Amino acid sequence: MTNSSKVDLVGVGLNATDTVIPLSKYPARGSKVEYPSATILPGGQVASTVVACQHWGMRTRYVGKLGDDAAASLHREAFAQAGVETQLITVPGGASPQSLILVDAGGERTVLCRRDERLVLQPCDLEREWIVNARALHVDGHDTAAATLAASWARAAGIPVIADLDEIYPGVEDLLPNIDYLIVSRDFPARLMEEVDLETALQQMQRRYGCLLTAATLGQEGVLAWDGKQFQHVCAYHVPVVDTTGAGDIFHAGFIHGLLQGWPLERQLDFACAAAALNCMAVGARGGIETVEAIERLMATGSRYPADSYISSSI
Repeated sequence: MTNSSKVDLVGVGLNATDTVIPLSKYPARGSKVEYPSATILPGGQVASTVVACQHWGMRTRYVGKLGDDAAASLHREAFAQAGVETQLITVPGGASPQSLILVDAGGERTVLCRRDERLVLQPCDLEREWIVNARALHVDGHDTAAATLAASWARAAGIPVIADLDEIYPGVEDLLPNIDYLIVSRDFPARLMEEVDLETALQQMQRRYGCLLTAATLGQEGVLAWDGKQFQHVCAYHVPVVDTTGAGDIFHAGFIHGLLQGWPLERQLDFACAAAALNCMAVGARGGIETVEAIERLMATGSRYPADSYISSSI
């Protein structure tokens, strides 16, 4: 497969090796806690999104950096097994990104990250053909300068850009005007816009950066999206939660799947919520990536958390 092969989705962003540690309760400060097990699994925001899309029949490419350690081998094997085309830059002597993930009895995760600065993806690491020979680009903004260049190439080529942001990285103001579908974590809009009301912050984001859609994922409260004309709130599915690691990554994958299928926005968001919910029923960022049929079955028959104060409205 050549560098210029056509794919449905190209992802530029984070990978991580996750060590998942289940705990009966979150440790108190100064305590000593025994844990029953630790599971080492591949993860990372964009990497997991790309793998999920490949699992659902899309052709995908992942662009990122790895060290030359055992963690790098784990990722290479996982991408190969999934069938993802990779453009991986290897840093000799570099330590691949690591995450320690503490999962409490309710399935909620707390993440501790360690990243080698030598593994920051740089604009000079990218080749334009990797980006423009795709139907969509997905970025997480961590390697902000590289993500900005990739997004500008995609925008110039008429390729939609989807972003998964949970931190205000240095330089993100240059990235955001190149994003079409900006789907962020719950508190990101308030921090970015300095506006405590979520609906107002989403509207301000959409106006300031010219995005087609701004949205915030809200855990058990589902997702709230603003398309420039109206809000769409989709409730989350009620499932037995084992581990919330990767829920946002798989949500973005579900959204991208629906986007490239040409579905209406509400169905895109609903599919994404269902995919994320099923992933929470297993351990790890990719442990519960289910089939499209299983996701649609949950959409047809699953129960939801009750609707909260967010309701669809027109302006």
